[in-house]
Amino acid sequence: MKTRPVVGLALGSGAAKGYAHIGVIEVLEKHRIPIDIITGSSIGSLIGALYASGMSVDYIKSMAYHIKRRHWLDISFPRMGLIAGNKVENMLKLLTGNRNFDELKIPLGVVATDLRSKKSVLIREGNVASAVRASIAIPGIFCPMIKDGMVLVDGGVLERVPGQAARAMGADIVIGVELGFNGKSSLDNIYDILIRTFEVMGEELQALKGYDCDVLITPNLKGVNPMAFGEPERCIQEGVRATEAVVPKILSLLEGKVDNR
Repeated sequence: MKTRPVVGLALGSGAAKGYAHIGVIEVLEKHRIPIDIITGSSIGSLIGALYASGMSVDYIKSMAYHIKRRHWLDISFPRMGLIAGNKVENMLKLLTGNRNFDELKIPLGVVATDLRSKKSVLIREGNVASAVRASIAIPGIFCPMIKDGMVLVDGGVLERVPGQAARAMGADIVIGVELGFNGKSSLDNIYDILIRTFEVMGEELQALKGYDCDVLITPNLKGVNPMAFGEPERCIQEGVRATEAVVPKILSLLEGKVDNR
């Protein structure tokens, strides 16, 4: 009897470059490559949550073209971050139907970083929007999420591409998406400075850790400003291009790991 391997999709961090994840999912759907588990860090958790909640890739793409900064930006008194994050959490609750993890169409794991324990946290229970809100909390930009004694910030601080989390959830094959480190920014405002600092540290850390993925998709997003959110078309198309290039490898892995017991 043939049994299909479990496929995990690990969507990486990268702020506005995360639009590329839409193109990745679009191609996997096109080639009928199953997505049994989704894990996400930062923007990867956001796109992953929308898809796991049952939203179609076409609808997510349409939203990418129409979302404006005013829809999610709520400036805060900068005690712990420049953006409070309440507005984006409320928007996420609306878009995900305010679901809990056990109500999702596809099993989802959201990765955040706990500043107290200095460890990654894989969130799989409770409210999805709240978990995503924690995972996208870029230090210094978004206020952290305080929960159960933890101070949770962006999952990409320690896990840019959460392949290990996908394996922990039962994936036999992990497809990871790395959005890259070559974002364009003028370095003339606090947002750009913080994002560039985050990228510099992330690149060094990732070089040491490597990627726990069987296939790593790397869209060419050089020159995309991670904080601009103004180039969805380019990001999506680069996601499509990079994924199409690795489809033969994914299909080969799926065929090779079929159990004929």
